[in-house]
Amino acid sequence: MANTRRLDREIALAARKLEAAKQGEMWPLTGSERRRVLTALAGGSYKVARGKSPGRAERKLDAVTSEIQSRLSAELTALQTAKQQIITQAATAKAAKKTESKWW
Repeated sequence: MANTRRLDREIALAARKLEAAKQGEMWPLTGSERRRVLTALAGGSYKVARGKSPGRAERKLDAVTSEIQSRLSAELTALQTAKQQIITQAATAKAAKKTESKWW
């Protein structure tokens, strides 16, 4: 069977990143994503401190969070697809080798 250990590790990492992002953790985010999240949080807290509604900042934070989860989900799907392609190619090669080895 094809060696997919590296991909398995990458898939596990991507799944952990996605779960962490859903929990609101910052470590799986890129630098620009962190900046956008912190900007939205700072804007919302400023509005609250002034006694105003943080509605726009909350919507911005929700949009950024949604984009982050979409990106991480797409990465996970891409890795799973790559693993499946490797497995399929290995199975095809193995089947071709078996049919070639018949000597009748």
